[in-house]
Amino acid sequence: MKMQVLESHKELCTCCMEEHDVELVRVQEQMTFKELKVDYVAEYYYCNQAEEFYMEESQISENDLRMKDAYRRALGLLTSQEIAELRAKYGISQSDLCTLLGWGGKTITRYEGHQVQDRAHDSILKKLRQDPEWFLKLLTDARGTMSEEAYQRYYDRALQLYEESRDEYLRKSIAAEYARYREESYTGGVSLCLDKVVDVIRYFSDSTGVTNLYKVKLMKLLWYADCLAYKLHGKAITGLVYRALPMGAVPIAHDSIIDLKGVCYEEVDMGEGTAYRFLPSGTENYQALEEWEKGVLDRVIEKLGRMSKDEIVSFMHKERAYIKTAPRDVISFRYAESLQIS
Repeated sequence: MKMQVLESHKELCTCCMEEHDVELVRVQEQMTFKELKVDYVAEYYYCNQAEEFYMEESQISENDLRMKDAYRRALGLLTSQEIAELRAKYGISQSDLCTLLGWGGKTITRYEGHQVQDRAHDSILKKLRQDPEWFLKLLTDARGTMSEEAYQRYYDRALQLYEESRDEYLRKSIAAEYARYREESYTGGVSLCLDKVVDVIRYFSDSTGVTNLYKVKLMKLLWYADCLAYKLHGKAITGLVYRALPMGAVPIAHDSIIDLKGVCYEEVDMGEGTAYRFLPSGTENYQALEEWEKGVLDRVIEKLGRMSKDEIVSFMHKERAYIKTAPRDVISFRYAESLQIS
């Protein structure tokens, strides 16, 4: 049997009851559990005098848990450690998680230990791990069964996780829409970078040189920023791809882009519909942007920041890039040289 020596130290060996160097070793084991053979790594002490393995009480428990986790992995179940990590993800106690799920008070304690969960409970735990929104719903339903302090702590953590998962989903969705666009004339010679998109929007929103920043105006400022960057530096900033719509250039997936984490706006009832007014982010940290990119944005702000929506739409309609592009087609960056601002 192959063994890996982890450490060796002199002590009283409880195998032969003599004092000598005792080795802590790791050994590959195989055992049948619930009619399934599983391979796992066990740890023992090894007595060189008797040439025998032996275990202390703590090792008996640890090796049993390693074997059962190997069984869990073989069946595609969450391991005891993964269940503990799920609970830690929400910062929730074992008993409160049981309450949340309507399970016996010691169920999670057992699952984080030596009791292997059934597939039904495993499916619930996996859904909880992947879906903070469901956790929030369960938590709301269970509000009266735990302290208000604990409820608020769990709620705040789950809400943060939900916002992060929502942002991740949005990013994947936007990236999928952009996967087909590879040509430099469409992308401005750079790959889509949503961190830059967010920081550009925030930069415009935070600037005192930009007035009345609603969605229509923002979309034009984004195009001018990318197009001016391409004209001056040979590459765009964000990697956004723009179409020629009736009110000018609009990036693909614009509705999703404004919902990215870090973009702040409020909905304004305009009588005939809802408008989106973009608000300062409250910070001036734009880590995704390089200094030359900020310089381009400052130039766009200087030239266009105080234009009204109607003025910037009218200005955009005079661009050769817009005039030469068929309605709803992608606007080529080849027209950057004829841009009205420089």
